[in-house]
Amino acid sequence: MKTKTFLLGVTAGLVGGLTAAILTAPQSGDQLRSNISRNTKIAKDNVNDLIQKTASLKVAVVQLKNEVKNNIPNIISDLKQSITKYSHEIEPGAIKLKQELEGLQNSIAEIEKNLDKINKK
Repeated sequence: MKTKTFLLGVTAGLVGGLTAAILTAPQSGDQLRSNISRNTKIAKDNVNDLIQKTASLKVAVVQLKNEVKNNIPNIISDLKQSITKYSHEIEPGAIKLKQELEGLQNSIAEIEKNLDKINKK
């Protein structure tokens, strides 16, 4: 019995709300239907456009992932080769610099010995 009363109340509320909306609508029925139809078409077009853009984005992400996966090993290999080449190119200069530093250290040591001899005299 309570369910029947509840459903009767819901039905009466829906009918009353629908009647009030139709009677107080600022547009005629034809205009309202036309606006609803136009807005529904626009919404469908927007959803379809969004679906297409999402599919394009998915394809682009997959392509980028594949390019990165394929190119990273090449980039790392090229970088290693560049570092090895650079190391070989600077090696003679590093050896020469090391020899010059050793020569300077020997000269400083001799100057210190000479100064000690002069100070002892």
